[in-house]
Amino acid sequence: MRESARDDGQAAVALVIMMAVLFVALIVAAGTFGGRTLDRARAQTAADAAALGSLDGGRSAAQRLAEAHDAVLVSWEPGPGPDEVSVVVRFGDATAAARATDAP
Repeated sequence: MRESARDDGQAAVALVIMMAVLFVALIVAAGTFGGRTLDRARAQTAADAAALGSLDGGRSAAQRLAEAHDAVLVSWEPGPGPDEVSVVVRFGDATAAARATDAP
């Protein structure tokens, strides 16, 4: 019976350690997911701004607006329709596309 008394509480310690490891893993996963979501949102904001701004200022305005949002202009093309522009920008690991028109 003496040996059994020394084993009391070991399961509780193991459970606390496992719970702490699980908690840390969840925090890391949430941070990674949140960072990716933020990058996608910022990329889309930069793409929208670049597309709208380039309606009047062309590719140079799109480039300037993308850089103002800390993004990189990947492509700028007129069209697909008349009075439209299409842009693609990259922010971090996220890429976003936007199209804008000034047609009625």
